Amino acid sequence: MNAPFRPLPSHASLPWAASLLLALAAALPAQADERQLLPANTPKAYTQECGSCHTAYPPGMLPAPSWKRLMSGLDKHYGTDASPDEKTVQQLAVWLETHAGTYKRVAEEPLQDRITQSNWFRREHRGIDAAVWKHASVKSAANCAACHSGAERGNFDERGLRFPAGLDERHRRAWQD
Repeated sequence: MNAPFRPLPSHASLPWAASLLLALAAALPAQADERQLLPANTPKAYTQECGSCHTAYPPGMLPAPSWKRLMSGLDKHYGTDASPDEKTVQQLAVWLETHAGTYKRVAEEPLQDRITQSNWFRREHRGIDAAVWKHASVKSAANCAACHSGAERGNFDERGLRFPAGLDERHRRAWQD
């Protein structure tokens, strides 16, 4: 005959549960701080080619059709010829489309395939005065690194926001909201 099940006294499982909770708590902040939107397999060519002129945007910020159009028109990329060699174009096009945004927020194809024209971008930045985008330390809405300290790593967490140099204090309200 089997012995009846007897739970351990609550104090006996406390060290084990406490250890588990401490391990989880220690792991969570590190994971949140290291959260990156650029995939681990980001091709070096992407950060070199695209990141040489602007932020190497995480591919999840646009849907696949937008990336496809962008990569097929690099000879006239917003008024500039941004064409690398054909092998690099093919490699990056496949990678971008594979890692493109599929979730509801980026399902739309923004005007001119510009991230800054997407509804979610406009919603996230609705408190930013138009003058901020034109300020010398910011230059445009596409210059993510002006405010997001982790932009070059694909991290746009609001905890990494910084107030751009030289901006008037009246614009600080948007950073505090």
